Amino acid sequence: MFKTNIHCSGCKKAVTPFLNKDSSIEKWEVDTNHPDKILQVEGERLNKSEIIDLITAAGYKIEELK
Repeated sequence: MFKTNIHCSGCKKAVTPFLNKDSSIEKWEVDTNHPDKILQVEGERLNKSEIIDLITAAGYKIEELK
């Protein structure tokens, strides 16, 4: 899980092509109602640093929740 600044449907639309192009990501969701705007990503061979790079490339902030 990751903390982001993806806070609305427009933001979700902006990151969709970035997350959908990664074949290791099977499913993802952003909880825009949560104060930390939690991004959950599911898949077989996920690479956390690649997910961070994808969101950053889309122009958003992201950090891994521990």
